[in-house]
Formats: sequence, structure tokens, C-alpha cells
Amino acid sequence: MATRNIALRLKYDGSRYHGWQVQKNEISVAQTVEEALEKVCGHKVKLTGCGRTDAGVHALRYCANFKTDCRIPIDRVPLAVNTRLPGDIAIVDAVEAPENFNAIGSCIKKEYVYKILNSPIKDPFLDKRVCFYPQRLDMTQMKAAAKSFEGTHDFRAVRSLGTETKTTVRTIYWCRAEKDGDIITVSICANGFLYNMCRAIVGTLVYASYGKIQPEDIPALLDSGDRRLTGPTMPPQGLYLNRVWYSDPVGKMFL
Repeated sequence: MATRNIALRLKYDGSRYHGWQVQKNEISVAQTVEEALEKVCGHKVKLTGCGRTDAGVHALRYCANFKTDCRIPIDRVPLAVNTRLPGDIAIVDAVEAPENFNAIGSCIKKEYVYKILNSPIKDPFLDKRVCFYPQRLDMTQMKAAAKSFEGTHDFRAVRSLGTETKTTVRTIYWCRAEKDGDIITVSICANGFLYNMCRAIVGTLVYASYGKIQPEDIPALLDSGDRRLTGPTMPPQGLYLNRVWYSDPVGKMFL
């Protein structure tokens, strides 16, 4: 039988997982989904995800693919797998992908959002889903700082040491800070992200809010490549993988 390459659209609450990647001694999103797929397909499954999400990080839209000889109709895959998944992970859609499709290698760009509850009073219903930050943040400064990150730069100054990459140069297509009620949302879209890059960028916007960093100085801080000169790495629970882009047929799932 011919091997199929199936791409999945998922969403998950990452609160109780040690990130996407399979871990030796910790529960992960990938391991949980692989075990459900194995029950449906009747063989071992190796998922390729569109990127690493750290412990406590969520995904509103996430893509993963796997190879199988299982003949289950593609439209039945989500329902069949979801009956074997816990309530905090869902397969939203599935599509037959080209043989050479790879969820991470074929990804054109991604957008992460980071949510801050900027209120003196915490919200128990948003616990583990936002970063609670009671001190007032200056949106004018945050918006200006966000704009300073746009473009092609070496982003070494806003990454943590972790997975090695061939280059630390990335292109940020947009970086925006918006406020709706007590919720501040920072949206960052790029052709790729370094380890903890989003959370460090948001930490730099917070520093800019207090005047610890001037928005106009951010390009020079990036040029320095010095992580000590930029803002802190914000907590993981406010971070969501929001959108991913692919060419068709996989791209149609994410419109």
C-alpha cells in the first residue's frame, strides 16, 4: 500500500504539558497525539510539528504531519483521533499532503500572540492563559518599541541559549501591541523564531513601557547581539502560536 502523508490542524491548551516536543520523562503534546494516532492507525507514529512550543505555551493553530499506510478516510481522522485525546487537545482538520510536505520545513511564516492581563486584580478564569501584570503599562511606548523590531535583523539579543541554528537572522513582518479592556495583545509574525524570542521581545516592550529602554534604541541593541541589554523573558502562559502559513493544499486548512 502507498504511504500517505497526512497533515493535521490542531489546537491545544499547553498548561499541563512540557511543550510540544517528545520528552524522556515529561508528558508532551506530541507524545499525547502520537499515542492517540497509534490507536487509530494500528502502528507507531512519528509526528513532525511546525515548531517547538515550550512548557505552558498554547496553540490556537498548529500544524503537524505524519506518514501512514492506514486507509482511514481523511474526513474521519479528526473525529477518530479526538475520541482518544484529552479535552485540552483537539484535531480540527486533516488533509492529504504532498509526499515532500514537512510541517516545519514547509512553513512559510508564523504568528505568535502574547496576552497580558494588565489589571490590579487577577482573573481566576484566565489563570495559565495570560500573563498577569498588575503595574500599569504605557501603550504608546509599547507600540513604538514593537515597531522597532520589524524588518530583517540578527535577533541574538532576544533569544535564550537552546537549540542551535545555522543563523540568528530572521525577518519580522509585523510586531504590534494593542489593548482591549484590560488585555494587552502583542502580535509578532516572522519567517522563523529563535528560542524564547517572542517572550524576550515582549519583555523588551515592557521595559520600554517603563523607560528602561527607549524604542529608538532597539535597532542598536539588536546590532549588539547582547542578551543582557534587552528585556526579560516573559512567563510562558501568555504565549500562543496563533497562525501558520503554507502553500495549498495544506494552506487551505489555515485560512
